[in-house]
This record gives sequence, C-alpha cells and structure tokens, in this order.
Amino acid sequence: MPISPLALIEFPADDPDRARRFWTSLLGIDLEPRTVGEGWQTQTPGPAIGVHARGRGPGDSLSLPYFEVDDLPATLAQVQTLGGSVIHPGEIWSICKDSEGSPFALSARTDTSND
Repeated sequence: MPISPLALIEFPADDPDRARRFWTSLLGIDLEPRTVGEGWQTQTPGPAIGVHARGRGPGDSLSLPYFEVDDLPATLAQVQTLGGSVIHPGEIWSICKDSEGSPFALSARTDTSND
C-alpha cells in the first residue's frame, strides 16, 4: 500500500502562543521552532503539525494540508488540468485550490529513499 503523501497540516493563528498551548495540550505533542520558515511544528515521523502567526498570504487564513510530490512542476500542471488553480507557485512548495475551491499545498519531496 502506498505511503500517504500528507506531509504537514498547518494552522495559522492570531495568537501563536495560545494556539501552541491548544494543540500541544489537545494532542500531547511538542511544537518546536522551525529550522526553515517561521513558526513551530512537530519533528516526529509522520505528517507534521505546524502553527504560525496568521498573515496575509495565500496560506495564512485557513488550516492547510501539505502533500509531498515527487515532481512539483508536473503536479502543478496536473492541478490546472484537473480544474484546480495554482494560487502561489514556488520551487519548494506551492499553494493551490482544488476543483471546488478548497485550499491545499504541494511540497517538493526532499527524501525519495522510500521509493
């Protein structure tokens, strides 16, 4: 059975400290400062959970699932072919909307050792 491509679910927060307390208490997880980007996220195996200060960018207003893909440019083209849209293109990650307008993100897979 294929491994789930879900890599990260990120929660923007008006009060990041309050959000960190909420998620760490609710799920019993540790949210550690990110080494890349701003905010905090789990550093354990499996899909990561992240919190960051709410901003005005395309991924800053709603919780956002990130899916890892092997070929980001090809997958972005496929999003558009399937009726979705690319809101914020990038080389490492991109924010998209599906055919129904629901936001999600795609990230370039950095570890292909599972193949």
